[in-house]
Amino acid sequence: MLIRTDPFRELDRLTHQLLTPQGTLARPAAMPMDAWHEGDTFFVELDLPGVSQDSIDIDVERNVVTVRAERPSRASDAQLLVAERPRGVFSRQLVLGENLDTERVEASYDGGVLTLQIPVAEHAKPRKVEISSKNEGRRAISA
Repeated sequence: MLIRTDPFRELDRLTHQLLTPQGTLARPAAMPMDAWHEGDTFFVELDLPGVSQDSIDIDVERNVVTVRAERPSRASDAQLLVAERPRGVFSRQLVLGENLDTERVEASYDGGVLTLQIPVAEHAKPRKVEISSKNEGRRAISA
């Protein structure tokens, strides 16, 4: 046999699968994510190992980014010994703040990691406000 089995580990894994919800906001089942802010850009990285770039779909509607991906099922009739990697269609939605420019979202996929770059909207960037005076153009008269 190729894999040495541990019945207690298998029982623990099956119990965890049955009693734990498959994906929560705090711990998604299929698309683990990192997000951070660097300069005027927000970055989001989603792990999608074994997923073809052609099966990834990214939609932006208002301030919601939806990422869908598919890892197809095995087509072979071989008997599976271990099947821990989720298969099928995965989806994750990110609700973005109004301060981000959803018109300029960029995406790249390399080494099983999908990276989204979302710039801060121009209207949300800090800017200097020039101060004017109502007294401009008036001269003081000395008497």
